[in-house]
Amino acid sequence: MDWSGMFFQGWDGILRTVIVGALAYVYLVGALRVSGKRTLAKLNAFDLVVTIAIGSTLATILLSKTVALAEGMVALALLIGLQFLVAFLSVRWPAFARAVRSEPTLLVRNGELLRDAMRRTRVTADELRTVARTAGHEGFDGIAAVVLESDGSFSVIEASGDGSGGSHGEAAT
Repeated sequence: MDWSGMFFQGWDGILRTVIVGALAYVYLVGALRVSGKRTLAKLNAFDLVVTIAIGSTLATILLSKTVALAEGMVALALLIGLQFLVAFLSVRWPAFARAVRSEPTLLVRNGELLRDAMRRTRVTADELRTVARTAGHEGFDGIAAVVLESDGSFSVIEASGDGSGGSHGEAAT
């Protein structure tokens, strides 16, 4: 094993990382400002994938000597453009929106666990107890609903005294 290059391979690589990293960062911030808040909203699985892909692309631009800054900028623009296109089409065609987005799933109703929904979403009763505790409940009493949102977070809807629903709380996981 060649130990000499493990910790330091020369100033050229460091200088490249600083210059390309700064330029790629400025470009990415500008591109995200132009594309709007929706690009990184993580409202559904597709949004999450795009966010991760943007981070991975930025890392590749920074660390791979075989990827030029211009290529990386095109890759980032492509990801942001595709995200914009999917959002644009989702707003205009409900069928397209259903194809790329998951729907929220009700897991607890009036303190009762909905086992079929839990099985479909692969959520355990212990995980739901953690969600309830995070929302300030010892158990499911006092909870009107727990919803697994399309972004993977949980929403806890507290029961009101009159049985008509109640205040909303969230427990992110």
